[in-house]
Amino acid sequence: MKILLAPSETKISGGTEPFRLDTLLFDALLPYRTKLLHAYMNMLQKGDIAQLSKMFGLKKEADVRSHIRDMIHEPAMKAIERYTGVAFDHLAYRNLDKKAQAYVDSHVILNSNLFGYLRADDLIPEYRLKQGEPVGDIRVEKYYHEHGAALMEAYLADEEILDLRAGFYDKLYKPAKPYTTLKFIKNGKVVSHWAKAYRGIVLREIAKAGIETIDAFMKLPIEDLAIEEIQTKKNRTEVIYRIAL
Repeated sequence: MKILLAPSETKISGGTEPFRLDTLLFDALLPYRTKLLHAYMNMLQKGDIAQLSKMFGLKKEADVRSHIRDMIHEPAMKAIERYTGVAFDHLAYRNLDKKAQAYVDSHVILNSNLFGYLRADDLIPEYRLKQGEPVGDIRVEKYYHEHGAALMEAYLADEEILDLRAGFYDKLYKPAKPYTTLKFIKNGKVVSHWAKAYRGIVLREIAKAGIETIDAFMKLPIEDLAIEEIQTKKNRTEVIYRIAL
């Protein structure tokens, strides 16, 4: 089983490892990642604050300038540790035991707005790119879909898929084979902020239990969540959880 997870726009600083673009998932994407990264670095070097403000999704000039740096030569860390935000806070990867961390490393695939498809333990530097914003004239989600969606489909051919991403990331890759997604409701209404939190919680509990199949996942008890309904349409099965809080 593989678990698809969205990134976050916010990242933690630091790292101890060198960054190497050629170590990331899918060797065939190296020339496309290289082209995109060059375009990104060119935007940084031009230093147009208005353009960078839009690309970063930041308003204050000081915040924009803090992200203008030689990212390629900065230290890297695991992608799953680099990303912060609600889902990652609730996953609390660094608080998991070694066995659960190893599970996340080997089972989770992240969709980065800059690097495309990443294993959880792929090493990346700190960067900033607002979801849906182009890099120069490159529309990132279309770019990676064009050059990488088929690679993902082949990579996941023999795997069951649990998709914990937000809907936007279907633009990078949407499984053609059967897959499972989650929806969270509270007081009869679909929630968004809590959905991010519970995606992290669900992943944490899956990792702790070492779940290897969708069937085993469906039987996994998760505190404060109860399965309300399961809907299947074409190749997509949606598990609707009721938040009991």
